[in-house]
Order: sequence, then structure tokens, then C-alpha cells
Amino acid sequence: MTVLIIGGGASGLMAAITAKSTEPAARVIIAERLDRVGKKLLATGNGRCNFSNLNTQPSNYYGKRPSFVNNALKEFTVEDTVNFFNMLGIFPREERGGRLYPYSLQASAVLDALRIKCDALGVEMLTGKCVKQITVKNGTLKAVFESGERLGADAVILAAGGCASPALGSDGSGYELLKKLGHTITPLAPALVQVKTDTRPIKGLAGIKIEGSAALIQDKRVLGSAQGEILFTDYGLSGPPIFELSAKMPFKKGLTIALDFMSEYSLKQVFDVLEGRQRALGGTMENFFAGLLNKRLGNLVARAAGIEKLSFAVSALDKDMLWDMARLIKEYKIEVTGLNGFKNAQVTAGGVLTDEFSPYTMQSKLVKGLYCCGEIYDIHGDCGGYNLQWAWSSGHLAGLSAVKGNGK
Repeated sequence: MTVLIIGGGASGLMAAITAKSTEPAARVIIAERLDRVGKKLLATGNGRCNFSNLNTQPSNYYGKRPSFVNNALKEFTVEDTVNFFNMLGIFPREERGGRLYPYSLQASAVLDALRIKCDALGVEMLTGKCVKQITVKNGTLKAVFESGERLGADAVILAAGGCASPALGSDGSGYELLKKLGHTITPLAPALVQVKTDTRPIKGLAGIKIEGSAALIQDKRVLGSAQGEILFTDYGLSGPPIFELSAKMPFKKGLTIALDFMSEYSLKQVFDVLEGRQRALGGTMENFFAGLLNKRLGNLVARAAGIEKLSFAVSALDKDMLWDMARLIKEYKIEVTGLNGFKNAQVTAGGVLTDEFSPYTMQSKLVKGLYCCGEIYDIHGDCGGYNLQWAWSSGHLAGLSAVKGNGK
């Protein structure tokens, strides 16, 4: 039999390895539109490849029906992922929050291991091959390439990714292939990306980095929080905590981010610190926050508390002013206005409707022999290795089902 995999990213490579390992006699072909496979994989984890997370649960995923991930994650678990990569020579390193990386901290090592395994198994790789259409006739699937060439297959696995980071391979073309076959594509949005905000509360802070925490709030309800380095930009906010929270933002309105600039301390402790500085320092507000907060950030906090002039005497601060500044330090609220575009996003929120696929096989309910895996689904995960775990799990299940001809 012939299995054609469209897309040579993480899920496509896993699907190919699983299919060829399960059925060595099968012809397994990867068609990748770029000049080489796995380009996006090289960029993951800031080039270190956060390939999974020990804490992976179905609750880490989003979409119209996030429970779609349940079976795939059971069929190919995090432990299976670790064992799989161990067999390829990738020894794991655990970091904050259960994040798993190759011990060498090189994404290139992960990609090389996958490519070497594909070569050893005899997986064929066609690079620079863009599929423009998939046709179905008398139960046979055919891929029509941009060049006009046609390639028939008993099973086609669509692993073309979403719209995020189009320069690395995910240009949204897979959605068009699915639309032509009658599938439904849900609304799309960037995720794991920088956040646009009202810039007035952070005027003059662009380029400043702080260690703190951020909470995502909607209608007074906290949707999530994250800790780490936060970067102020001319359009809003960036940094790992912001990327983490952005996974929960697509398609939601009325969002606010509350920043905590002294997350190790309670509100009362921050007030005590400020009151102690008032007694010890004197002088004017120009230097009141020096050594505690970034000077520009401190000045912004003072102004937000109603202290307009930096020449204001520290000795003139009353308890209400100190409490106001303490509250602002602990909860500095900024309105979310949007997300940065797909160009800078790590994953896509939205995708092909999961109701039209079997969660037990990844096979289409509309087109027999057509399978999908990875980001192309209306599934995206939290930041921290969850999206790559979905790629491995869904890719494994699609590859296994394709060669078994499983139509469950």
C-alpha cells in the first residue's frame, strides 16, 4: 500500500515513522512544500525544542471540542514520547513546570533524529512539492501537485499545520485542501503570541523587562496566571508569561491582564516596604522607586496613583497614596485589545472541525482514507510542550490507523 503524508513537520514525521515501522512493506511518502522538512520544529522552544510536558492533560487543550485529544493522548502518552525519543538518542532534560527538552538543548538534534529514522526505515521525502488538490475517485485518493503531477495513495495523511509562522511552512494551504473535500474550517486566530493592549497605561515602557506575574481576567474571573519575564513593547506585552496566557485568549472579549510587579510579597508587605522607604529616603518622588522598580515603571505607578509631578516630596505621601501605589504594584491592569498576527504566532487556534473526524483513528468521516494530525485540527494547547505532544500523539495515531486501514 501507499501512504502519502502532506507536510513534513512534527506530526507528519511522526506519522511517517509510525506507518513505516508498523508496515515495513508499505510505501510511505512525505510531500513537503518547503526545501526541507522540519523547519518549524527548529524554531520551537527558542531553538531548544520543548518537545513535551510531564504534566500533559486533556485540560491543557482548547477548541470547540477539546475532548477530541483524549484518545490520542492515551494511545501515545508522554511516557511513550520520552521512550520513543530515547530510542532515537534524545535524552530528556526536565525544566520548570514539567517541560521536556533534549539534554543538549538543541532543536536540531530532535529534527536530525527524526530524519535519520525516516531514512533508516526507507521513508521517501519529496521536498519543494506543493499539493494543490486532493481528488477522490472510485475509492482512490490522488494528490495533485502545483507542477501538475499526480500521485495516487491508499491513504493520505494531511499534516500541513495551521497558519502560524508561515515562513516556516504553515501557510494555511491545508485548510483549502480540506474545504474542497467538504470539510468545515472553524474561525482561525493566532495563539502563543505577543499581546496587543491599550498602550496608555504602559506609555514609555517599551523595551523594559521585569520579573513578575500576569493574570488574565474576564468579567472579574481569573482565567489563568503565569510567572516569569515580562517584556513591555510599543504595542503591548510579550515574554513567556504573556505567551502562556495568550493560549486562553482567542475568540474571547473583554479581557484584561493584571500585572504583579512584586509577586513574592503580599499587598500588606508591599505597603510596609513603601512606608519604610518613605521614612528612610526622603527627597522627591523622582528617586523613590530606585532600587525597587525600574525607574520608568516606578514613575508610571506614581502617576497612576495621582502623583503627577516627580518633584512631589516623599515626606508628603499619606497612607492613602502609599496604599494606592501598593495596590498598583500588585495589580496593574491593562486592557487587551488583540493578539499579534500569525507571522509571529507559534500555533493556530481553530482549524478543521473535529466532529468530522474519528478521535480513535484520526480518519475523516467524510472521505475514507483521509486522515489529519497536528495543528490543522481545531485544537491548540498551552505553552510548554503541549502542542508538540499533540503532534506526536495525533501523528502516531494517524500513521498507525492509515496502514491498518482502520475505519472505526
